[in-house]
Amino acid sequence: MDDRPQSILHYLPVSPRDEQWGIVCTTAGHQHVPPGTPYPVSEHPENYLFYKGCGRTLDEYQLVYITAGSGRFESASCPSATVEAGTMLLLFPNEWHSYSPDSGTGWTEWWVGFRGVNIDKLAAQGFLSPQRPMFSIGCSGGIERCYREIIATVEEQRVGFQPLISSIVLHILGSVLFKHSNLLYNDNPVVEKINRAKAIMRARFDRSTSPEQIAREVGMGYTWFRRAFREYAGMAPAQYQQTMRLNKARELLATTTHTISEIAYVLGFESVSAFSLFFRTRERQSPTRYRARYRSGKER
Repeated sequence: MDDRPQSILHYLPVSPRDEQWGIVCTTAGHQHVPPGTPYPVSEHPENYLFYKGCGRTLDEYQLVYITAGSGRFESASCPSATVEAGTMLLLFPNEWHSYSPDSGTGWTEWWVGFRGVNIDKLAAQGFLSPQRPMFSIGCSGGIERCYREIIATVEEQRVGFQPLISSIVLHILGSVLFKHSNLLYNDNPVVEKINRAKAIMRARFDRSTSPEQIAREVGMGYTWFRRAFREYAGMAPAQYQQTMRLNKARELLATTTHTISEIAYVLGFESVSAFSLFFRTRERQSPTRYRARYRSGKER
């Protein structure tokens, strides 16, 4: 790579119509900082001014992806920490932060800034937290291509570009959370057992196999199994089983000619009324109504 500093910076217009999408992009860019280069390399508008050591506070979120080199990061909620290549930094609005590359390595960074009520909801619900602003996801060509696509789209600024690039931001954010979570479990032997348990549940839709039995099949005590399953899958084992049964019920109602009674039997319900109650409670309609609406929708 060229050892001269390289920068691409864009600051984006946002219309009232764009705001109604629930998320808008405010800035996007790329910067290569060779070893020994003073940082920051580029001049920024007043509300983005950044001074090494002093840091800054923004009124938006940013995803800053370091794809080469190393450095340091700290924020009001996060003590100073080493940043390696493959680290994603999530900056929060109204949260002081500072970061910079090591003079001996420099670094390459990609960033996108964004704001909106949909992102605020994710933060309020605990999916995003200032206490967890660093994600070790490794160097991902797919995520880097997302940044490139955002920058290319911004440079054209065709009609409707804001919803497009803000949707790419959501894709990046989802990919980051997915990659980070799975890397945390890479060396955890319990994960294989939880995945085996999930496979058993997907294959057995009736009630013949309880969560306690499945825990024994995968070689775990039930208390430990239930806690680990909830942490990894986001729901308790019994809830996961019920979700699999509901998904199978939807599939059978929509794609087969089985009677409601036959479907109830396949799914292990003691009676049609028990199955109907199970389905109505979750879908707010009877199995017969669900099938009729699905088929009438296909015929239109």
